[in-house]
Amino acid sequence: MPQTIEVLRGSCVTIPCSFDIKDGFGSNLDRTCKAMWKNEQRTVVFDSSNPQPSIITGNLTGHLTKRDCTTTLNNMQPEHSNKYHLRLECDNRLKYDFNQQKLDISVKNDPPRLTLTPSTLEVKEGTSVSLKCSAPAPCLSHPPTLTWTPSLGHSQETLEENQDKTKVKTSVVTFTASHLHHRQEISCTAVYNKQDGSTESSVRTSLTADISFAPQILFSSYCTKTTDQLNCSCETVGNPSPTLQWYLDGLPFNHSDTFAISNEPLNETGLRIIITVNQPQWRNLSTLLCRSSNSLGSATQRFYFYSLEPQTSAQCMCCAKVLLMF
Repeated sequence: MPQTIEVLRGSCVTIPCSFDIKDGFGSNLDRTCKAMWKNEQRTVVFDSSNPQPSIITGNLTGHLTKRDCTTTLNNMQPEHSNKYHLRLECDNRLKYDFNQQKLDISVKNDPPRLTLTPSTLEVKEGTSVSLKCSAPAPCLSHPPTLTWTPSLGHSQETLEENQDKTKVKTSVVTFTASHLHHRQEISCTAVYNKQDGSTESSVRTSLTADISFAPQILFSSYCTKTTDQLNCSCETVGNPSPTLQWYLDGLPFNHSDTFAISNEPLNETGLRIIITVNQPQWRNLSTLLCRSSNSLGSATQRFYFYSLEPQTSAQCMCCAKVLLMF
């Protein structure tokens, strides 16, 4: 049997248990045998032959003739936290205290902790991701309910067995990583309904997704014109954080007396670059290109300028076209 089990107050616990006996006693293992559970004070707290008047009610779910002593104890309370061992007793010469193997049962007010696998998520956009949430299920008649937030895709629940034969409820969610998941908190919540009908308890675990993706130039990029100035703003996001560069006639250019260029962060993975062109320089512009780059790729946006009436600088149009390059 396991060495330790955590139990939620007001719920049950199923003790996985099996035993062996010495040669020569096999014929004594019959239907007269009963399983008794004793605490560290050697008090019998459960007797399978008379389970209801026991200190802790429950039932023997295993078959002793098959050397299976699995037992469920009901409505566990903090005062039941103790170390327990099994006594096998038959109406013949087979009687034995298995007091060298003890189970430490700890009854707590809060549910046991969840396990999220993997504990961190760092992948490239487009990667197929599987997250597994595991919640101990000490009370098999009231297993926890698992939910994912946000709802990412198809999830599959199973009841698995640990190496020590205790059970765990698992939920595996599978989805394709997107830049929309970047910096998003992904959480798994387990809700335990108690056996005694008292208020349910819940526990939660989470991670923050780190999705790397090629740059994207945002639709919020734009140009505005006044009589004296032309202002263009290019906004981008990407992970790793991208760099931004203005190009004129295919050549990069930076801040100068003619072009005033400034950068400012949008967020952890975003950047905005602004260019200001004074009269009369902007009247000679035909195209202006903004390029965003990181280690995964690049994206460009080209601004076109058209003079409807070449003699009248006040009438000008600006449009943009997005070119993606990987």
